[in-house]
Amino acid sequence: MDPLRAQQLAAELEVEMMADMYNRMTQACHRKCVPPFYKESELSKGECVCLDRCVAKYLEVHERMGKKLTELSLQDEELLKRMQQGSGTA
Repeated sequence: MDPLRAQQLAAELEVEMMADMYNRMTQACHRKCVPPFYKESELSKGECVCLDRCVAKYLEVHERMGKKLTELSLQDEELLKRMQQGSGTA
């Protein structure tokens, strides 16, 4: 595959994943913080605080998971290289 095309596909995938994360976060935090029957047209202070905390936690967990998955991926790559080197010398 052409390197430019691969880069474009990676960028498209990243945008798609970010949109999915945003949609999931929005749904989860809305479900948690906003009652199903609205009393007012504006968010209450309690709802705003809940949403702020929910979004902050969601993004923190997302970042931690991304770092951990990257770490695991690098470990897998190193292990695969070692295995290939071991089988190449035998």
